Amino acid sequence: MKISRIYRLLRLITMLQSGRSYTVAQLAEELAVSRRTVFRDMNVLEMARIPYYYDRDEGTYRINHFFFMPPVNLTLSEALAMMVSAGRGGSAAGPLAAARARGALKIESVLPEAVRDYLGTIMDRLSMVPPPSARHKGLEDMFDRLAAAVVDRKVCRIVYISFHEHKQIITTVEPAKLMFISRAWYMIGYSRRHRQRRTFKLGRIKKLTVLNKAFDPADHAENDNGKDFGDAWCMIPEGKLYDIHLRFSPRVAGNVAEVNWHHSQRVEWNDDGAIDFHVRVDGLGEITWWILGYGDQVRVISPAGLARRVASVAKKVAAQYACPKGAGARM
Repeated sequence: MKISRIYRLLRLITMLQSGRSYTVAQLAEELAVSRRTVFRDMNVLEMARIPYYYDRDEGTYRINHFFFMPPVNLTLSEALAMMVSAGRGGSAAGPLAAARARGALKIESVLPEAVRDYLGTIMDRLSMVPPPSARHKGLEDMFDRLAAAVVDRKVCRIVYISFHEHKQIITTVEPAKLMFISRAWYMIGYSRRHRQRRTFKLGRIKKLTVLNKAFDPADHAENDNGKDFGDAWCMIPEGKLYDIHLRFSPRVAGNVAEVNWHHSQRVEWNDDGAIDFHVRVDGLGEITWWILGYGDQVRVISPAGLARRVASVAKKVAAQYACPKGAGARM
């Protein structure tokens, strides 16, 4: 693309972003080009996914003033935090990864030269290793469309692989929010098929259709209280609260105590370096697998039902590695 055209496109974007609306004739006059050239340039903006709007009544064009953010004054530490979280330190992942990376590049480009030099030096010595996450490749477009549906209150139809129902289902959903939980992105909304608020993992949505039909959020306002998962250990409440008491050995006590695993947790240190870990959670399923991850370094004190669950799974695991009678270990 010629430099002159790049300059003209930048001028076109600036004009349409200014808050004024322009007719094609006005744009052609300001840019000193033909009407046909203006239309070709507008097509370029469309291919670049820059959302311009046409007012049929007035015959004018403009760009939504929310599309480009005004400049902000960042401190050195704020700029560093933004670039690290945006992936310059190796932490970018998920549907927003590409947008975060572009945003970090724009932030870096407008910083004073001395600040850029400093950040460039420190970024070579600073990185973040993200925890394991679900595969998000190819979800960028779906994420953008769902985010727009949440804002516009648009009904969606999805084809979904349901692990709970062991089959592929089709349901109509009224999307309430998008949430990143543990390792993956989820859409939370009212499912008309299930007649209740449900959680759908974005990676299992095989097809998304945003319908030209709005829903009234007031219909489900009583469920949108910010506590979709209640007191669940992570995200699967079972409808019954349990007071759980665990004892962790000195070997892992420090690692367990320094993490905020649940909003209700309480830790008591013992003289021998062990800890008593108390938590009140809804359901035993999720926390069972967390406990098993610590092997023989944790013991369930109460409730007895949780202790039996953990013991049962541990026995089944041990049975898978038991040698048949008479068979010796082979190297």
